[in-house]
Amino acid sequence: MARVPDPLIGKQVDNGEFIVVDRIGSGGMGSVYKAEQPSMNRMVAIKVLHPRFVTRDDLVARFRREARAMSQLSHPNTARVYKYGALDDGSVYFVMDYLEGRNLAAEVRENGPMPPERALRLMGQVCGALEEAHRAGIVHRDLKPENIFLTLQGGTTDFPKVLDFGLAKMSEKQMGNGSMMFTQQGMVFGTPEFMSPEQAQGEPLDHRSDIYSLALILYELITGKLPFDAKTPLDIMKAHVREAPIPLSQRVSGKPFWPELEVVMNRALAKQPSDRYETAAQFGEALLHCLPKHVEAPLPAAKRASRRPTAEPVSASSIAPKSAASAAAVHREDDTEITRTQRASQDPSSLTRGSRLPKLMLGLMSALAAAIIVYMIVYWFRR
Repeated sequence: MARVPDPLIGKQVDNGEFIVVDRIGSGGMGSVYKAEQPSMNRMVAIKVLHPRFVTRDDLVARFRREARAMSQLSHPNTARVYKYGALDDGSVYFVMDYLEGRNLAAEVRENGPMPPERALRLMGQVCGALEEAHRAGIVHRDLKPENIFLTLQGGTTDFPKVLDFGLAKMSEKQMGNGSMMFTQQGMVFGTPEFMSPEQAQGEPLDHRSDIYSLALILYELITGKLPFDAKTPLDIMKAHVREAPIPLSQRVSGKPFWPELEVVMNRALAKQPSDRYETAAQFGEALLHCLPKHVEAPLPAAKRASRRPTAEPVSASSIAPKSAASAAAVHREDDTEITRTQRASQDPSSLTRGSRLPKLMLGLMSALAAAIIVYMIVYWFRR
């Protein structure tokens, strides 16, 4: 069956400011297109709400809210939104960063679970993006691997971008005048696998719900599994509320994890928001502190138990002064102090000899003075 041509491909948007090149994705609410912006000599992405939803005020408000939320954020790990508008047929759209790469779900699906070192560094960056959003009064509410995109930016690989704020909860101040707040208590939004317990129960949410969801994403990145054995969406939601997460060390047979990481994950996945990290920045900092100083694979549990602490060799470079001049000064001071100590310990009488020197000098000076006086007296009588 032949593919039906997309009427938007080749179309000019915003009076020719953007030219649609191709459709790169689609979902239940709309499609995403690759477009050219000739005036800026760059490619952008245009997200368009399906025309059939134009009469749905709630969906249009949700779409507008996503554009508004993303446009207020400037963190480098958040996808930027440049413009919001409407097409000739009434469909609403917004223009955002065009990203090349793939999302975390596709990365794990193709390459399997990530090494913890890589996953923790990625999540540390995502925590920075969420911290900015939370400070602005924005809660994402739909964090999942599909909404974190890995791309290349400024020569940096493995650069994550947070996407899709379509379910974002915004404060009234952030919503602005005339905006419609349609989320009601008792309504459940989000993806069951990555919901917080309070989200699964339809309770009011704050930024700590995002922290729980982000911990679930990290759990899946490094194990390839969720922390519960539930199968259906309803059972998964119940597990978020009632069941303790399976420890990392028990989730994958034979795969070790650092004990510090277990502690951090347990706190981030706490059932009560008050027991989690207070901010995304705190969670990100805790994750990075789990990384070894010299990044190495974690030891298996048996080896960790048998290993005993050993003294580490100290290299000269690790204690060397910052400059050659300061090195010489430190060496001279140390050498002088050591020499003094050694001499005193080797010959205790050295201190006694040192105390006799002033008396000897005084005697010599007195004798010399007396000789001069005698010479002058003899000279005077001979005259």
